[in-house]
Amino acid sequence: MKTNIKDYTYDELEALVSGELGEPKFRASQIFTWLYRGIASFEQMTNLSKSLRLALSERFSIGNLTILEKYVSRIDETRRYLLQLEDGNMIESVLMKYHHGYSVCISSQVGCAMGCAFCASTRGGKIRNLSAGEIVGQILAVQRDLGERISNVVMMGIGEPLDNYEQVLRFFDIVNHPKGLHIGQRHIALSTCGLANRIQDLAEKQLQITLSVSLHAPNDEKRSAIMPVNRRYPISVLMKACRYYIQKTNRRVSFEYTLIHGINDTPREAEELKKLLAGMLCHVNLIPVNPVKETGFCQGNRQSVEQFQRILESGGIPATIRREMGSDIQAACGQLRASRAAERH
Repeated sequence: MKTNIKDYTYDELEALVSGELGEPKFRASQIFTWLYRGIASFEQMTNLSKSLRLALSERFSIGNLTILEKYVSRIDETRRYLLQLEDGNMIESVLMKYHHGYSVCISSQVGCAMGCAFCASTRGGKIRNLSAGEIVGQILAVQRDLGERISNVVMMGIGEPLDNYEQVLRFFDIVNHPKGLHIGQRHIALSTCGLANRIQDLAEKQLQITLSVSLHAPNDEKRSAIMPVNRRYPISVLMKACRYYIQKTNRRVSFEYTLIHGINDTPREAEELKKLLAGMLCHVNLIPVNPVKETGFCQGNRQSVEQFQRILESGGIPATIRREMGSDIQAACGQLRASRAAERH
């Protein structure tokens, strides 16, 4: 397979153009600009010479992703995409419409190795990491289909972003560049299941992204039962890494807490969580579990969710209940890919 040219950061592309390709540096600016307009081929780069376009096409692919399936919610216009990579592997992305613009939830890996009990993405395990170009390619594919600019990015799709740390950092560089999609760091959120060592590494970068940590239980016993990563990085280690992140970046951490009826959604767990997070610069995002038939997990009633929220707020911890989006199209990542994979077998 040819190299995906979108895997290059702007500086790397400039070095390639002026070095190996023997062209003036300004050609890199032209190429980079074309790539993030969502073109389909090098032939469309009409301000480049034919010889340069040929040289590029012989060596590189544009790296565009193919939309295999698309579902549009009749409730809130959420769009759910099954995308195919150049090697035939599949990932998912979800487009959400808010009053402030469009957000896209993107994947960072093909499959996932983390094994969280409530998540459809981890079924079948991890196949491979996505490259930086494949990560940004999701935004381009969805933007091309939508016909409007996407302003916000959430790395909460298939895979664990911090398990693909280097490529995710490259993605930030590419997506943030003013000659490309120019999406600012404050408009990017990264969700992790709690790789404490990488949270500390990320803290050193002092980025302006929003860090979301999937917590889902207030104690090691319950968290280890539903999230195997907790056996490697128990809650005490994870909290230490989160506090370090807050100290280094002066940015709050958002804790994701999926409420599973009868497992982690009682007032007792709410009180434990309130104590655990006391004094932290943080926010809790309460998420009624998305039912996946293989898990048997189900949601509690609205009253129990609101009671959980009130207990947290009584301790000065801001907590919101996530609005369910795309419920009529099963917009949670992983389900569409899993069902297509099952059909193949």
